[in-house]
Amino acid sequence: MTLRRYYQEYKSEFIFGILLLAAVVASYYFSQFIPTQLYLNVISPFQRTALLVICGIGAWSLMKHSEGLRLRRVSAYALIAWTVLLVINMVFEIINYGEPDDPENFLSPSNWEFVLGDVLGWLLMVYLTEALRPGWLNFWRACVQLVPVLIVGTVDAFLPNVDLRWLLAAYPFVLLAMIGSYVRDYHKYIEDNYGSMENIDVQWIVRYIIMLVIAGGSLCFLFYAKYTTRLFTQQWFLFFMILYSTDQIVFRPNPWVEEENETKPDAVPAMEPSPESVSANAAQKDDAPASDSSSYAGALERWMQTEKPYLNKDFRLTDLQRILPLNRTYLSQLINSAFGCTFYQYVTNYRIEEAKRLMREQPELKIQEIADRCGFSSPTVFGRVFARETGMTPTEWSAQFPS
Repeated sequence: MTLRRYYQEYKSEFIFGILLLAAVVASYYFSQFIPTQLYLNVISPFQRTALLVICGIGAWSLMKHSEGLRLRRVSAYALIAWTVLLVINMVFEIINYGEPDDPENFLSPSNWEFVLGDVLGWLLMVYLTEALRPGWLNFWRACVQLVPVLIVGTVDAFLPNVDLRWLLAAYPFVLLAMIGSYVRDYHKYIEDNYGSMENIDVQWIVRYIIMLVIAGGSLCFLFYAKYTTRLFTQQWFLFFMILYSTDQIVFRPNPWVEEENETKPDAVPAMEPSPESVSANAAQKDDAPASDSSSYAGALERWMQTEKPYLNKDFRLTDLQRILPLNRTYLSQLINSAFGCTFYQYVTNYRIEEAKRLMREQPELKIQEIADRCGFSSPTVFGRVFARETGMTPTEWSAQFPS
């Protein structure tokens, strides 16, 4: 995927990141002019209290709406852990209130900011890790990820002439790079299982990574900024990120399907199994003969052309089990090998061809109506996908067939 295609695919996410970064930079600049005593006595306590409240509400919401999803439970545990750490940090600040900050004391407020920032960075990446690699993260692996923080912190505490806080500030980027390496596999999984990626976690994952990058950069800036009110920006940004993230995690669908519990939406038209699909029930195995694969591909093509199930916006890979007695893994392999593309691309090709047919035969139709008839989730998505696949916008293409 070229850089231009990345931009077209994630244009709204890039705009989101630019606007959010601009807000953070502007906030850091104007926070310098906040009176220190006003910040310490009024603004900061209010921000901390609001952060505690939103963490508590977020954890409660995730647990209440977990619906058996490990993803949401793990995210709730992360918020609970962050709440505990925030309380500990507030206790340290109360104990050290009025005392001069001593960089050589590892538990001084300024040093504790970096330790807390690293732990928070890890906690915020819990969702990302679980979303990209379900079930991989456990207690011991989580502890291993935090070992470098303990090592660097210990060395920094016992070597007062060596300042390693910049390593602590940069460590969240290391974790993010490790986790980010799985994004491509995740994207491939989504394309192999869904006919539409709208409202699936692909775009949300990109926004979440952008927020993590900005949070990491903000933490690094705290290392260089010397004014006390610099924390004003970090605290409201964390408030926004946790609030926004909790909302997305609770209300966005879980993209990882469980084959044995899969239910088929009634909106997808059913079809009697073809003779080819019935002839080899043994094809549940992944090593089905090539002849079976060819017959399955033929049956699938006939179904797609006659019944047009792709017109359903929620069409997904497991709906193919209505006509093919195959498990999800083999269905994905069948699409990849027989048609040389992912399921998403396969469905998109049919939708684009259907849109072209409508524009040729019924040029009076509006773009919004065409998008709806062809199974696209919105005219915006239709326009973006059509332009990517044909090199022309729907309006430019339909202009060839005046009404």
